[in-house]
Amino acid sequence: MTERNRTDAAARRWVEAYENAWKTNEPDDIRALFTEDAAYFTKPWGDPWAGADAIVAGWLEARDEPGTYEFEWEIAGIDGARVFVDARTDYAPNDDLPDGRIYRNLWVVDLDEDGRARSFTEWYMKQPRD
Repeated sequence: MTERNRTDAAARRWVEAYENAWKTNEPDDIRALFTEDAAYFTKPWGDPWAGADAIVAGWLEARDEPGTYEFEWEIAGIDGARVFVDARTDYAPNDDLPDGRIYRNLWVVDLDEDGRARSFTEWYMKQPRD
């Protein structure tokens, strides 16, 4: 198996585990995604949640409840241990979002040799509904 294929397989496992953590909001599921010293950028230009404890706390503070969204994704590219994920999140209408909301996402994820993220940056834009 080539290095690119190993990285692709690790990236797919990571995104699937991310989806699972998103659904469960379990601290252990979230923590398992990241190295202890990882940085999670919710905005590319902002300060990250720095370290696993801060990532878990930030995630839980901003969490989405299961069943309030649909998510689809694909690996858009790989550069060494850096992975680019193209995704779409469709939030169902609710009290806060009467019409729902769709976001197009680009994730930049730097994986370590164990397949955990050392760095995660999300870029997202609101997409108009058709």
